[in-house]
Amino acid sequence: MDFANLFPASSNAGYDGSILSVWYLGLMAVLTIGPGCIHYFLRDGGAQSIAGLRLERHQRLIFHLFAWAGATQIVWGLAMAAVVWRYQALVSLVLALLVIERSLHLWSMWIGSKSGGYRPPEAYITLALVPANLLFLLLSL
Repeated sequence: MDFANLFPASSNAGYDGSILSVWYLGLMAVLTIGPGCIHYFLRDGGAQSIAGLRLERHQRLIFHLFAWAGATQIVWGLAMAAVVWRYQALVSLVLALLVIERSLHLWSMWIGSKSGGYRPPEAYITLALVPANLLFLLLSL
């Protein structure tokens, strides 16, 4: 087994975009891992204690769904952190993926019919994140 394959050589020298985009991606990694830990480790995943959801029915299912979402957030945030520290040549790609991800969130929370009129706290932050992600993507190119 060769664990060197887990983290290949750094690609940071190949990145020639704005360093601000790298720092922004680092911030986004922290802002993704943090809520992921809340969703995964908090007893209710933040469903009641933060989002204020009424959970008379299907409480355990909702807690498990929050934990599942938190697990994916933690892993996605760790991937962003790896790009910031070792693989900066991928900054533009990851920022493009963030634009897509947050645009899908924005659509489902504000425009599409999936919200049912309820908007979690993240919905308001996402309004600012989509244009910010796009700005830092453009700076990274």
